[in-house]
Amino acid sequence: MPPLSQVDLRSHSLERFRGIVEADAFERARATLARSRELLDGRAVWHVNSTAEGGGVAEMLRSLLAYARGEGIDARWAVIAGNPDFFRVTKRLHHALHGSAGDGSPLDEAAARVCRETLAPNVEALLAEVRPGDAVVLHDPQTAGMAPALMAHGATVVWRCHIGTDDLTPEAGRGWAFLAPHVRDAPLRVFSRRAYVPPALDDARSVVVHPSIDAFSAKNQELDEASVRAILTRAGLVAGPAGGGAPCFTREDGSAGTVERRASVLREGGAPAWDAPLVVQVSRWDPLKDHGGVMRGFAAFAARPEGADAHLVLAGPDVAGVSDDPEGGLVLEALKAEWRAFPEPLRARMHLASLPMDDIGENAAIVNALQRHARVVVQKSLREGFGLTLTEAMWKRRPVIASRVGGLRDQVTHGEEGLLLDDPTDADALADALSRVFRDGALAAALGEKAHARVRSQFLGIRHLTEYHELINGLLA
Repeated sequence: MPPLSQVDLRSHSLERFRGIVEADAFERARATLARSRELLDGRAVWHVNSTAEGGGVAEMLRSLLAYARGEGIDARWAVIAGNPDFFRVTKRLHHALHGSAGDGSPLDEAAARVCRETLAPNVEALLAEVRPGDAVVLHDPQTAGMAPALMAHGATVVWRCHIGTDDLTPEAGRGWAFLAPHVRDAPLRVFSRRAYVPPALDDARSVVVHPSIDAFSAKNQELDEASVRAILTRAGLVAGPAGGGAPCFTREDGSAGTVERRASVLREGGAPAWDAPLVVQVSRWDPLKDHGGVMRGFAAFAARPEGADAHLVLAGPDVAGVSDDPEGGLVLEALKAEWRAFPEPLRARMHLASLPMDDIGENAAIVNALQRHARVVVQKSLREGFGLTLTEAMWKRRPVIASRVGGLRDQVTHGEEGLLLDDPTDADALADALSRVFRDGALAAALGEKAHARVRSQFLGIRHLTEYHELINGLLA
């Protein structure tokens, strides 16, 4: 097993946000980070998670820590190492905290031993770097077992849980019984929703901070239509010709990037034409994302007049590029089998796209172009911690349709910033919502504009970073 590693980080100035957010929000951020510099007095703020690539947590850290560093904070990011057995247990915990059984394996002493043995060398390596008085933010179940040793070392520890369920089901109870002892004594625990706080941790040390997106990243930066077309054509997600644009984007360091690689797409026939309206869902290959349900809902919609020309693109990462999710490949293979059961005319309009992960900037640019080109973006999760792919689409002024579950309903008011499905398993309800948006162009445009405004005011990284550092400042003070 390779040792714990540190991620190289850029520095970005908060000045990027001047004029993007309200003046008082900008000044609050500058003042909060200035106070952090004073209280830290040369000490570091560490963030620790289980992967540097793939998934919303890694994307948020890469962005947030760059802005912290740009304001003079010694922000660092460490990634723990694990073996397949460890990630099988943590994926089981991921499902449990969502109220799902996952693979059904026991969360017993054997599972606890796997976690202890995997985390021990990671803790040892981290303690060699962390100084007493440093602040350490541990992210998600994979890192929870590190909290006691870091607290004993004199670090100020915050545990950040990005997932959860509104109802304490028996599965969720098993997951929290496994995890809570490790983080019960942490000075602060951060959740994405108040409802996600379990009874065992429901005290004044459990607080809520919503996740965020980076408006300037390769995934969310502005792209003109010519660039969108060139990127999607190069990636093989729409048919050529590419038009007059170039498949280019701006990297994190400000340099120019070019999309070179093609997605691996399961389809019957060719890619959709540029002018074919796309229904898009972007997410990991996870059973809780309910890709099969999206296909069934699209099949019902495609039989209606307004859906006659539409295509569906289900896009996720190349499973070989996501180290902490051993389930992804199995889920994708099951989804392919389900796709093959549809009649050929439907298979010709439903595309399962695995996006290349060799270059995370390139991957982000492809996602950006795909979301911008979508007529509608769907996030029909059965359960969802927050759902940053929805936030991304909202920022791009896309009309969105989402399940009324978890953090998705914190982002969308039904009929205002998007449409919500009361029953995420109801394929006909998805078809009805798609029909409504396709038939009513004025509604689609209004939903998109309101969605963009909601993200601008509540879900950009400057607000997220400010809240993190207000909490850290409170502990340090």
